[in-house]
Amino acid sequence: MSDNTFGKIFQVTTFGESHGAAIGAVVDGMPAGVEIDTDFIQRELDRRRPGAGAAGSTARKESDTAEILSGVFEGKSTGTPIAMLIRNSDQHSSDYGELKDLFRPGHADWGFHAKYGFRDHRGGGRSSGRETACRVAAGALAKLFLKSISNITISAFAAEIGGVKAIDLDMDEISRNPLRTPDAGAVPAMLKRIEECRMAQESCGGIVECRISGVPAGWGEPVFDKLDALLAHAIVSLGAVKGFSVGSGFDAARTAGSVNNSDPEAAGGIRGGISDGEKIVFRAAVKPTPSISQEQLMPGTDGQLHKFAIKGRHDVCIVPRIVPVVEAMAALVLADCALRQRCARV
Repeated sequence: MSDNTFGKIFQVTTFGESHGAAIGAVVDGMPAGVEIDTDFIQRELDRRRPGAGAAGSTARKESDTAEILSGVFEGKSTGTPIAMLIRNSDQHSSDYGELKDLFRPGHADWGFHAKYGFRDHRGGGRSSGRETACRVAAGALAKLFLKSISNITISAFAAEIGGVKAIDLDMDEISRNPLRTPDAGAVPAMLKRIEECRMAQESCGGIVECRISGVPAGWGEPVFDKLDALLAHAIVSLGAVKGFSVGSGFDAARTAGSVNNSDPEAAGGIRGGISDGEKIVFRAAVKPTPSISQEQLMPGTDGQLHKFAIKGRHDVCIVPRIVPVVEAMAALVLADCALRQRCARV
């Protein structure tokens, strides 16, 4: 199984680099006959794409137009692999010329060099956040499949940005503000924090929460492929995510068993690795964007430390743009679980 492929039955393989000609995804395992709404796929991509207006976003401008190359006929899935292509059009590869022999702190540069002895230094290559556009396109297909068989809703949002927490939970508010937070009252403080980071040539992270309703009891496998384990795998596979929790998460470690057992939300909708029919709730910790324009010490291929300021166009805060990516990965997990559940019993 390739590291570039995710899923057992509903599988997605992504390809391409940040500064290559194109990126894309191949989705295999989509049942035939599912209505493929290309406008919906594009709306999902527009929520993530650079230059779309999300607060703290990079200045890179990409249309992120998905071209469906196969697997769809007369508006429906054919049951064969669906290939989607997203062309890169606004690369500034020259911004990375001086990084050829340097390893940026907080990035995957050294890891790729240590593993392969060779790396694409332009914007991080394969490790770039640009790869997540492929996941969003594939996740849109997963959402369309789930819609065809259920009433599942997947809603992620910015629960915290730069230490500023969302207190109120108005799910309708998420689409009304550029931070994709459910608390309108927290928006000014969050925006102020992002602007403070921008002026200081800094960055900030936050916490994304995802709430999923409509999942029937019984999805997920009892041992290695527990539903919460699959969700953790999917979400932590995102380069910016450094932590994951379900339900009461780490707070469960500080409570008594009787208290935890009596709290209906503590399990987060998953018991024994299997959905229990309740709302599924998980959270992801998103690190500050590692590319900042402050001068930093960076190790080089010569074994020496060098002072260097990263150039280019980078997000001050990735949290608003990662919200649709988190939803997409959750959708891919659930689409795969739905198909696997059909094999569980006669």
